[in-house]
Amino acid sequence: MANIGFIGLGIMGAPMALNLQKGGHHLFLHSRSGVKEKALLDGGGTECASPAEVAEAAEFIVTMLPNTPDVEQVLFGEKGVAAGLSSHSLNDSPARGVAGATEPRHATDEGKEKLVIDMSSISPLATKKFAKRILELGADYLDAPVSGGDIGAKNATLTIMVGGSEEAFARARPLFELMGKNITLVGGNGDGQTTKVANQIIVALTIEAVSEALVFAAKAGADPAKVRQALMGGFASSRILEVHGERLLKRNFAPGFRIELHQKDLGLALEGAKALGVSLPNTATCQELFNACSANGLAKSDHSAIVRALELLANFTIDESLKKT
Repeated sequence: MANIGFIGLGIMGAPMALNLQKGGHHLFLHSRSGVKEKALLDGGGTECASPAEVAEAAEFIVTMLPNTPDVEQVLFGEKGVAAGLSSHSLNDSPARGVAGATEPRHATDEGKEKLVIDMSSISPLATKKFAKRILELGADYLDAPVSGGDIGAKNATLTIMVGGSEEAFARARPLFELMGKNITLVGGNGDGQTTKVANQIIVALTIEAVSEALVFAAKAGADPAKVRQALMGGFASSRILEVHGERLLKRNFAPGFRIELHQKDLGLALEGAKALGVSLPNTATCQELFNACSANGLAKSDHSAIVRALELLANFTIDESLKKT
């Protein structure tokens, strides 16, 4: 059993933490609005007053937060994780992974270094800076963003994309296996976040493509439910056509992954593309459609609600055709 800190207990974080707890680990918990998931406390979780308190108590410190500034604040703000690492007892081994580092590393009671695991989806460039600062404090760092939405979080089937050292990855892997299925060490710090940005480009463009196809089919007079059923057996089949296609038909836009968060991720993609001199024209188009959704009050809706922007452009909604069947 490990002592695991978990900071950020929202739609994704709470079920991820529950799966760690079900795996037999003791959790030290912190959420900006307080721990609202009663099962975590009933299962033996300890609520902490600050991220620093979490870092002092835990061997592994997991963060699952909305955006880059949130992670920076939790790690390096007043009473942040860094403060908890700095106050911890030190061992004699020099820091690894930082050129010229001479600071000792922080050890747990079992003699192992503390490991910070950021599972948020944030800027790859900022992640590299965060990792360097944590390594200089004597702990280790992994960026391990996830894909799979709230369903994957609840079912422990998340895809986990990891950046960091092989040693840190090996230590964290048993924890990842309690939360996900497809777990890959992509490369060094920042590479996990780069992979997640690439994932979000594919997801956004695919949801948009499914939305376009079903709006087109419905406006043409075909039954969109039967069109989806037919496409599920062909080359156009995908997990997004299966899950989000059903959301479009049922008009279920309750947030699994909010539009405002996908806007943030595509913003990271476009920011990175500008820095790299890469053109991402369809990513930019999807971002504009998300912007249109937000302008119409849908920022907190599921990202499958991108279909509403297309429906506004078509002056037609998919459910109009469904009402006729």
